[in-house]
Amino acid sequence: MIFGTFNVYKLAEILYSRLTTGSRITDIWQESRDFVELLPTERKYPFKSGVNIMYGCDNFCTYCIVPFVRGREKSRGSDEIVEEVRRLVNDGVVEVMLLGQNVNSYGKGLDEDISFSELLKKLEGIEGLKRIRFMTSHPKDLSDDLIGAMAASEKICRHIHLPLQSGSTNILKRMNRGYSKEDYLELIRKIREKMPDISITTDIIVGFPGENEADFAETIDVVRKAGFDSAFTFIYSKRTGTPAANFEDLPSKEDTDRRFNRLLEEIKEAGKDRTEFLVGSTVEVLVEGVNTHDEGFLTGRMSNNLIVHFPGNKDHIGKFVDVKITESKGFYYFGTEV
Repeated sequence: MIFGTFNVYKLAEILYSRLTTGSRITDIWQESRDFVELLPTERKYPFKSGVNIMYGCDNFCTYCIVPFVRGREKSRGSDEIVEEVRRLVNDGVVEVMLLGQNVNSYGKGLDEDISFSELLKKLEGIEGLKRIRFMTSHPKDLSDDLIGAMAASEKICRHIHLPLQSGSTNILKRMNRGYSKEDYLELIRKIREKMPDISITTDIIVGFPGENEADFAETIDVVRKAGFDSAFTFIYSKRTGTPAANFEDLPSKEDTDRRFNRLLEEIKEAGKDRTEFLVGSTVEVLVEGVNTHDEGFLTGRMSNNLIVHFPGNKDHIGKFVDVKITESKGFYYFGTEV
């Protein structure tokens, strides 16, 4: 059975045909046709869920294959999204994660005139929904309206994932990212000005073709100035079919490995400085489960997406609990229930 990303929803139909006919089946679409709503899903957590608000990507970063295999951006209608979230809340969900390759460009191509910040405001009105998260945000499309909506909201979580990829404007141009180092730092300044308590995480690629020591130094400079809470770090790997796959000026493996290790140290130090300030404060935690290392502890997530472990009763799973932070471990905390 061979089928593509645009018609994954046909799996049951394709499987049935294969089992009943014994024939080889090839069903590959060159583009997405319609959104298929209300498909049954099995959630990992009964109290939180992901919700797709758009599919595809229009950005064509030179290292990324996604636009070629997922197609161009298509947004779901806001009424359909609101209805899905409302159904989830009626089923016990208190937190949703809005998903899209670039949620900031939500609304493009729709008949209705709506932006991502306006969609968030619609979802805020759903009674029983306690938390709203989203990812991923593209820096070139993150608007002042979105920052304002987050700052004014009681439901939108104090966390934003904002991929940097590189701190070098020269490398960002080669990546076709659409912003400069200065643009990115100005965006960070605006976000922190409105929400000093927000957690900012990022993605960074080391060893992109053409990267030299000066380019890497620019990345380290952004890490220090932005003060990321944590980061997903990657060594560049070639993706066949992307423009960057034809770039020939790769840094040496020795230089890339050295830079990568240096980056990890810088991020660890920056995260430690950012997270220390929560020690001694009381925060609201959504309890996700029993700690995997110690059954006497529960594990929960704060609004800023950071993890806290604390002694507690498993009856708290799926509920909100106030926890006093007693110790920071850099990327997670220990605490006690209040």
